[in-house]
Amino acid sequence: MTYHDSAHHNSPRFFIALEDQMSMLEPQAPDLRVQKWIGADGESTGPLKLSDLGSGPKILFAFQHWCRGCHVHGFPTLQRLHSALSPRGVGFAVIQTVFEGADENTFEKLRVNQLEYALPVAFGHDEPLVGATLPTFMEDYRTRGTPWFSIIDAGGRIVFSDFHLDADRIVKDLELV
Repeated sequence: MTYHDSAHHNSPRFFIALEDQMSMLEPQAPDLRVQKWIGADGESTGPLKLSDLGSGPKILFAFQHWCRGCHVHGFPTLQRLHSALSPRGVGFAVIQTVFEGADENTFEKLRVNQLEYALPVAFGHDEPLVGATLPTFMEDYRTRGTPWFSIIDAGGRIVFSDFHLDADRIVKDLELV
């Protein structure tokens, strides 16, 4: 993967060119169709829109409570990104994509993970709609499991979508713009 900043824009933007075809890059990120959310305070809230995350870049993190990789790699990476980039205007949301293990990956686990990782951001619970195989986020963003990071630039374009993300590199690249 290669990262580079845009030299012809005044606002901090970063673009990520991917060498593999695992990710989906689109002109505009689809709005979220996840219906069940808790806010940063852990209280139930209505559906979250991308615009609720501010006008800057956005980082969406998909997980499952029972996913070992989410706890060993995903959440620690998200904590690093959040602590470094939230003060710079980057918006964050976390989505539990329940494509398996619905008995373990429950709505109640959102608050458990929010507290465990001290992440004061919205957490969503996304189960497949009736008749669908995959949760809406997985369908709309073409994710392939968990942990999964999707990054949307300030212009609303998906610029990264993959399992693995180098948090230190992204933080460093944003500090250079």
